Amino acid sequence: MSSTIPINQHDPTAPTPQNTPLTHAPLAAGLSRPTVPDISEDNEEEDAPGNDDLHSAVMGLVEGRLQRLVGRSSGYIEGLPVEVKLNVEALKGVQVKQVELQNKYKRECLELEKKYAELQKPLYERRHAIIIGSAKPTPEEIAAGEQQSVKDDPDYTPLEKDGKEPSAEGIPEFWLTALRNHIGISELITDRDAAALKHLIDIRISYLPPNDPKPGFKLLFHFTPNEFFENEVLEKTYLYQSEVGYSGDFIYDRAIGTEIKWKEDKDLTKEFEIKKQRNKNTNRTRLVRKARPAESFFNFFSPPVPPEEDAEDLEEEELDELDEKLEIDYQIGEDIKEKIIPRAVDYFTGKALEEELDDDEEDYDLDDDDDAFEDEDSESDDDLPARRRAPPKARVGSNASSNANAEECKQQ
Repeated sequence: MSSTIPINQHDPTAPTPQNTPLTHAPLAAGLSRPTVPDISEDNEEEDAPGNDDLHSAVMGLVEGRLQRLVGRSSGYIEGLPVEVKLNVEALKGVQVKQVELQNKYKRECLELEKKYAELQKPLYERRHAIIIGSAKPTPEEIAAGEQQSVKDDPDYTPLEKDGKEPSAEGIPEFWLTALRNHIGISELITDRDAAALKHLIDIRISYLPPNDPKPGFKLLFHFTPNEFFENEVLEKTYLYQSEVGYSGDFIYDRAIGTEIKWKEDKDLTKEFEIKKQRNKNTNRTRLVRKARPAESFFNFFSPPVPPEEDAEDLEEEELDELDEKLEIDYQIGEDIKEKIIPRAVDYFTGKALEEELDDDEEDYDLDDDDDAFEDEDSESDDDLPARRRAPPKARVGSNASSNANAEECKQQ
């Protein structure tokens, strides 16, 4: 199970003699330390008015100064003798070889992931056949599934078969139900989308060939003939950058979606409205049909485009909004690849959703101490430095369905 891609957070490091410039230090600048009146334990009251405001003000002052100090050069490195600087340059040369090995390691992990994806193909084909009803499950498969159900829930009661056979119709709306049981994807599926997604009969993954300029993978959504679009397969390709990022993982580069061939008046990504227009000269009116963008799961196949490195025509707010859209797109693609495809039946039954909710609860301290939480908007945006979030890391080798030792092929 992949972890949620973290959105960058500002986590200042405490200043040290090496990263704190003397010319900017608070004491050297003639600034006095903030003075706080002493409060004895005898006179302290939990609900004393003004205590929270005073504490917040002091913490804001301290954090603001720390943020201004972090990242500034103290002159320590610049002041080293040339002989020592040569040693520093030599360390950089050693690190170049380390990075080369890390790139090779990640490439081999990707090849290992491809290998096990090939081994799983017959199992996915068998699953597909049972879902669409082209093949019936064997008694051994049913027995193995019941054993797993008992393992998951000791109170599970095996089905009363009474000579009944598995349905020849397979499992209707299997993939629609599975997608709706994913927290993030369920928010993208509208009622209009559901009518089209009832025709979704399989989701597969394929990897780009080694001779492609960039590594990556494709998600393939297979549909039966329907009234909405002509495509039998909708594809979404995710490309990684050629080299691993600073953290040692592949970085998503961009995503490419299929052009959906919508049938007339069936485009689910648009809403149509009819308006009256009056000619100013003749005073005659006419009806005009206008389209406007609509929320839809199928916008997934028209992914946002990352900005150019030198994009200066976008405001910071626009960049933040685009970064958020990119993160959501990468996260959904990764979850389909690493969670939904290998664990489809768990999402259909809701087991995967329960597991995710349990994991989320464990991330929080369940004590009734609300003081540990702060309002998200408690910090002023003016106090935070301008930033650009990089595309999320791609955890190559962390496929939950891989039978290989995934822990050896991921660094999260």
